[in-house]
Amino acid sequence: GALSMWGDRMWHFAISVFLIELYGRNLLLTAVFGLVLAGSVLLLGALIGDWVDRNPRNKVAHASLFIQNTSVTVCSIVLMLVFSYKEQIELIWDGWFTVVCYTVVIILADVANLASTALTIAIQRDWIVVITGYNRGHLAGMNATMRRIDQVTNILAPLAVGQVMTLASNVVGCGFILAWNLFSLIVEFFFLSRVYRIVPALSVKPPTVEGDQEYIYEETLEVRVEKVTKNQLMIQQITNLPLCFQRFRWLLSTCMDGWRAYYRQPVFLAGLGLAFLYTTVLGFDCITTGYAYTQGISGSLLSLLMGVSAITGLMGTVMFTRLRKSVGLVNTGIISSCLHLGCLLLCVCSVFAPGSPIDLSLLMPYFSSDRSSIHWTNNTVLFDNVPSGTAPDSYISIILLFLGVITARIGLWCFDLTVTQLLQETICESERGVVNGVQSSMNYLMDLLHFIMVISAPQPQHFGILVIISVIFITTGHSMYFLYAHRRLFLF
Repeated sequence: GALSMWGDRMWHFAISVFLIELYGRNLLLTAVFGLVLAGSVLLLGALIGDWVDRNPRNKVAHASLFIQNTSVTVCSIVLMLVFSYKEQIELIWDGWFTVVCYTVVIILADVANLASTALTIAIQRDWIVVITGYNRGHLAGMNATMRRIDQVTNILAPLAVGQVMTLASNVVGCGFILAWNLFSLIVEFFFLSRVYRIVPALSVKPPTVEGDQEYIYEETLEVRVEKVTKNQLMIQQITNLPLCFQRFRWLLSTCMDGWRAYYRQPVFLAGLGLAFLYTTVLGFDCITTGYAYTQGISGSLLSLLMGVSAITGLMGTVMFTRLRKSVGLVNTGIISSCLHLGCLLLCVCSVFAPGSPIDLSLLMPYFSSDRSSIHWTNNTVLFDNVPSGTAPDSYISIILLFLGVITARIGLWCFDLTVTQLLQETICESERGVVNGVQSSMNYLMDLLHFIMVISAPQPQHFGILVIISVIFITTGHSMYFLYAHRRLFLF
């Protein structure tokens, strides 16, 4: 897991920088890349999950790992060639060969992301449930450990590859990522095979549960019979169509079945609530860091704040394991939700505090010819017509904002782990992949909405509006969880 997360974090950071460099420091390629990633997972999430469900665990993990690392390796080679021979490539086909190269890079990176999604669903949503012996206590500890690894790699991996790219060159950076993926492919393949042999239950779908531990929901015979009947009816309906239409009909039916399976889950409201938390600018993403630059926050201070936020995220994983033991999983979600919302009130206060640049009159930008615009990548934000590092009249607003964002991560990651484990415990084994695939689609959909928000209100003076909208979305998400918890605790 650590190797996989490290590789993912390095690649996601590096590909954004590479695309900016390729297109003459213009952000068009990066915007297209982000749209392609989100759109593909949104459309194919259910199909990916269904593929995970239908195939043996070892084949799914090995195939996903091979496709992901191979795609990144080939993409790195293409990038090395483009960086090395960019001027010559631009002369071929009147420049259209450059477009072909850019298209190939984006497609390969998208395939790698889809394979990474499949691997994440397989390992972090299925394998660890079986490895922990369907024991809720062990599962909570494993989930917390995986999240801690993710938090640490999120800081260190971009730093490592960024240093290579800065001290050497983009070509050397591509070579470094290429070498890492080849090394990681071999080691991860060996470790996955080893774990698969050590845990015999991984070779069985559905698993046989023995002993007197606290076990998770098992799929009933009635559910299996219903699925077999539905599959037979679907086959009868599509056999009379041409082959291409049969395939399309089957894919469409699989997607619809996946979304229906997601909707009928007892934990549906909790999963949907988690997805709503993705529609926010209150995190250490490109939007918030770009806003901080316009408020006079230096890059070094931002790096320090990101480190502190990683520590508070780790605190959230520790709080999760302790709260789950003392008050139970559902109540842990309630407590973490309240903590998350309470900390975000500081962000709301920052909108109206001294030093806040909010100006509601700027919501009508087309009546003014002098307006700022914001562009973003996964890691970089550029404001036009706004001098970087301009000091505000007061720092109270920006202090409250980051105090709220940093402290809120304790409740955020505790809540995220709570819903993740609820999904693991509640979803029956045969639907675990497809439901988590749809959950990934929902997460990407809600993440897209927060970029649409920024497009609609792009100026730094609009950021306060985005903060309020973000808190409304987050409150809605937690309200869905409260409704789920009420049904779980009082109606069942």
